[in-house]
Amino acid sequence: MAKGTRSSSNLRKSDYELLADFRYRLRKFLGFSENAAIEHGVTPQQYQAMLSIHGYPDRDWVTVGELAEQMQIEHHSAGGLAKRMESVNLVQRAVSEEDRRSVHLKLTPKGLSILNELIKAHQDELSIVGPDLIGLLNKASKKGRKSKG
Repeated sequence: MAKGTRSSSNLRKSDYELLADFRYRLRKFLGFSENAAIEHGVTPQQYQAMLSIHGYPDRDWVTVGELAEQMQIEHHSAGGLAKRMESVNLVQRAVSEEDRRSVHLKLTPKGLSILNELIKAHQDELSIVGPDLIGLLNKASKKGRKSKG
């Protein structure tokens, strides 16, 4: 058995309930996020991409490869997503000056404006659901530490 895992005989009903509740609340937040994106005229995947691009550490652009990694999709899928987003003026693509084989993706003013609206909506929602998620994470991590000890 992997280190830190419990055998099924050590699991209690409350272990299942805790994980089910966490997953349910997380899924509700993700559902909110998907609906918010659609209400702002973008797909949930486009919102995730815009957040990945503008939220990348220490800069406001990413390469197609970095976008693929951030979104956990294949490189060619990230390239296709970038092309579709460029066609609706959400991102601009530019060839890197340092490496002509690399393409940088940056939000357009339109993309940034939509992202800003979505960030505000997500911050408001997180102020409501965040404390419950934190409480569930704390409970789950305490259970995990007890099973290792």
